[in-house]
Amino acid sequence: LAGINDSLKTAMDFGITTLTERSRYGLSLVLGGGEVKLAELVNAYSVFAEDGLKHKQSFILKIATAKNKVLEEYHNQEDVVIEPQYARLINDILSDNVARTPLYGPTGLLIPGFPDHQIGVKTGTTNDYRDAWTIGYTPSFVVGVWAGNNNNQPMVKKGSSILAAVPIWKAFMQEALKNIPVGYWVYNIEIRR
Repeated sequence: LAGINDSLKTAMDFGITTLTERSRYGLSLVLGGGEVKLAELVNAYSVFAEDGLKHKQSFILKIATAKNKVLEEYHNQEDVVIEPQYARLINDILSDNVARTPLYGPTGLLIPGFPDHQIGVKTGTTNDYRDAWTIGYTPSFVVGVWAGNNNNQPMVKKGSSILAAVPIWKAFMQEALKNIPVGYWVYNIEIRR
């Protein structure tokens, strides 16, 4: 329905800058058939956590001298990327533990000790097991994990995201959530036609 050109435009709207060679992509692009940077993918998923808003990504919030003279400071810039109801639909789908139970088991993507936190999760593995991803987010933060070999060789023992990236992501989330208050998705979903 969307086609490759519209899919590429949507990816760019979400902050993905690496999908620049139009001729390289086929319909599998929407399933992850293009190479992206982890930092950009994490920022793209933040749009769902932020109810459709994209914030300018920055790794530095503030630089100041010893005398507290501010040399540089982050100033928030936000853009509406998708309407809130679509972000809410994605959040509902990616946080539905019952729906993901057949693949991950009843506790596969839940974080032990934090049953009340709403967490959306998406995993992915390339066909040749060179890359395994887990991107997970709450209403207040997003975490991305990539597992693979720096020399681009396939992982041994067929390292899928479930075996390679999910355990790292879960261990990180278990520590990070200790300092994060419980947040909730907005669920009033209204589709306008």
